[in-house]
Formats: sequence, structure tokens, C-alpha cells
Amino acid sequence: MAKTNPCPCGSNKEFTDCCACYIHGDETAPTAETLMRSRYTAYTLLNEAYILKTWHESTRPDTLAMAQDQFIKWTGLTVKYTEKGGIDDNEGIVEFVARYKLNGKAEKIHEVSQFEKHNGQWLYVKEKAG
Repeated sequence: MAKTNPCPCGSNKEFTDCCACYIHGDETAPTAETLMRSRYTAYTLLNEAYILKTWHESTRPDTLAMAQDQFIKWTGLTVKYTEKGGIDDNEGIVEFVARYKLNGKAEKIHEVSQFEKHNGQWLYVKEKAG
């Protein structure tokens, strides 16, 4: 991705001023929502290493087999709700809708995700059970 492109996370910022510093740099996301947005962006970039690095070890898979995802065209992210997950919190919830196209058909992922902070770093834990 060119560094002057808008960030896929929907922040209305340039990629270099948004998720790039988390995905390609040494910075850690300051909030659960920021982490969730950067993980979405990593999915659009097929950056499996970042997604796994930001996944809690208790629920993290060994691999994501993202080669098949090259046929997915991510089309947008909407954050619907956040609960806690701030700079001073140690846990948080983010509800989001991630839209994509697969074989030209519009699809979406609607998830309420749990996040936890460990050693100052936010991590995705799992989809929250209903």
C-alpha cells in the first residue's frame, strides 16, 4: 500500500498517520478500538504476522492460511460500539461491521470482540459470546 493512501480502517487519516505505525512500526495501539482498526487494516494487507502478534496467546491459532484471502476485497469498516478499552483500561469490547466482497458478492462480518491489555499491549481475545 502506498504510504499516501487513506487508511483502510475508515479513520479518514492517511495510512502513514494511522495504522502504519502499529503494523509496520514499533508503536502499540493505545486503545482496543485502535487495535481493532489496525487489525482490520492488516487483514486488507494480508499481514498475517501482525494479526497473530496482536492475538491473545490463549485463543490464537497457529496460522490463518491467508493465501485464500487474496480473493477477498475488503470494502469498509464501521465501528458500532465500544465499551471500556481506553488508555487506562485493561479490558474492552468493540462491536464492528467489516464489509467485503468475495467473487463479486457483498458480505459482512458483524462481531462483538473482547480485548485485553497485557504488559501495556492491547490484544484481541475472542468474539464475545451472546
